[in-house]
Amino acid sequence: MTAVVLEDITVRFGAREVVRNFSARVDAGSWLCMIGPNGAGKSTLLRTVIGQVAHDGLVTVGGVSVASRRPRDRARLVAHVPQTPVMPEDMTVAEYVLLGRNPYIGYFGSESRDDRAIAAEAIEALDLVSLARRRLDELSGGERQRLVIARALAQQAPVLLLDEPTSALDLGHQQQALELVDRLRRDRGLTVISAMHDLTLAGLYADRLALIHQGACVAAGPAEQVLRAETLSEFYGVSVRVHRDDDGTVVVVPRRATPEL
Repeated sequence: MTAVVLEDITVRFGAREVVRNFSARVDAGSWLCMIGPNGAGKSTLLRTVIGQVAHDGLVTVGGVSVASRRPRDRARLVAHVPQTPVMPEDMTVAEYVLLGRNPYIGYFGSESRDDRAIAAEAIEALDLVSLARRRLDELSGGERQRLVIARALAQQAPVLLLDEPTSALDLGHQQQALELVDRLRRDRGLTVISAMHDLTLAGLYADRLALIHQGACVAAGPAEQVLRAETLSEFYGVSVRVHRDDDGTVVVVPRRATPEL
């Protein structure tokens, strides 16, 4: 069971401050989803958790500073699904998913039967069995996105970071991927931190939302507290209608601007 804590995180790229004094605690088995306009700093925060971005403040995973861990040890704790992953075109789907087992294989070792079984399980879970022998350059955008999620799940890390995990997926595969992550969260205590643009999906699956604007957290809490029409209008600059179903689901619907006469 692995919690993630971010304390007063500030990130600067040159003279530009892209994240400012961000703090959050994500308990083991819970799901925090960061929302906010493009360029708000969500992806930067995810990359900070895996030690890819220099920052002020402290990030701990399982009570230990990320900065103090070796990259191989970080990979055993945190799996990351980035927006733009590196995908060698000449690899097959099966080979790519098997890369998720690299943190557990010695420098001069090879994949074990268990490693291959875990990779095969991830391929099946993401509906990729029929594509297992296909090369990556033959895949559609949605197939590639499912493949990256499968590789992250094969990593079997207790913390999963998802950066826009459903942006290229059709409706059915969006639900399939998010339901799978949610089931692993409940069954295995997986800790999830995501960044998503679909506000309805974010509120449906995450325990808590953090609305990021210009690098700072401007609202945080459960969906019914954060997904308010006036709040979204202020920080997204759009007009929306927010509907609350009887089961607690919060649905965000854009509203068309009134045409000028």
